[in-house]
Amino acid sequence: MTRLPSLSCLALLCTCLGAARADEAIATDRPDFVESSDVIEAGQVQLEVALNVERDRSGGFKARARSTPALLRIGLGHSLEARVETDGFISARVTDEATGITTRTSGAADVSLGLKWHMSDGDEKTGKPSTAWLLHVDLDSGSSAFRGDGKRPSLRFVAEWDLPGESSIGVMPGLALDTDLNGKRFTAGILAVTASTELAANWRGFVELAGQRLASTSRGGNVATFDAGVTYQINKDMQVDLSFQRGLTRFTPDLGGGLGWSIRF
Repeated sequence: MTRLPSLSCLALLCTCLGAARADEAIATDRPDFVESSDVIEAGQVQLEVALNVERDRSGGFKARARSTPALLRIGLGHSLEARVETDGFISARVTDEATGITTRTSGAADVSLGLKWHMSDGDEKTGKPSTAWLLHVDLDSGSSAFRGDGKRPSLRFVAEWDLPGESSIGVMPGLALDTDLNGKRFTAGILAVTASTELAANWRGFVELAGQRLASTSRGGNVATFDAGVTYQINKDMQVDLSFQRGLTRFTPDLGGGLGWSIRF
C-alpha cells in the first residue's frame, strides 16, 4: 500500500523535470565556429542544418561553392551527446580568368562522428566558465573530389563565460590530425574566440575570430576568418540564423555566408 504514493511522487517528479527541460531554450552549435559547451538531454535529438555559400578569387581563378552542412546531436546522458556531422552536398565552380573555361564539380562531403562531454557548469557570480570537450573523427567517406585522406581525429576544448547583460564569451582551442599533399601526417592547431549578446527579444548577435586550421604553408597554410551573425529563436525548440564570414589569409575563401535552421525533438 505504501508503494502507490511513492510511484505517484516519482511520476510527478518526472513530469516536473520534463517541464523544466521544455522551458530551457534550444542551445545550438551554429552559426559561429566555437561550439557551445552545452549538451542536449538524454533521449532528445537536435538537428542543425544550413545552406552555405563561399567565393574566392586568387591566382587568376574565381571559385564559388555551395554546401549544405548538417549536424545531428543525440543526447546520451546528463553530460554526454553523440554527434554526426557533415558539410553535406557540395557544388563547386572554378573559372580560369585567362581562358574563361569553367570547371564544375559536385558531390558529397565526408562524415564526421563525435562525442561531446559537458565537463562543468558555469557560474556568472564567481566567473567560473562552463566547459566541454569534443572528440571527433572525420571519415574518408565522401565523393572522390571532396574526400579527405584517411581518418582525421580532432580534440577541442570549449570554455564559455556568462557576462552581465545577457552577453557571453567563448574560447575554443584544439588540435586536429591531418594529411598533407605528400601523404605525411601532421598536427594542425585550432583556436577561436567568440562574443555574443542579446540584441532584442529572441534575437542574439555574435562576432568571432576563428583560426579553423593553423598550419605551415607547406601543409596548407592558416585558414582563419572573421565571422559575424544573428540568431532568432522562433520558440523553445527552434532557431534560425544568418551569418557572414570574411577570409583573413590567402588560404581562406574571401567571402562566405550561411542561412541556418535548428530544431530540437
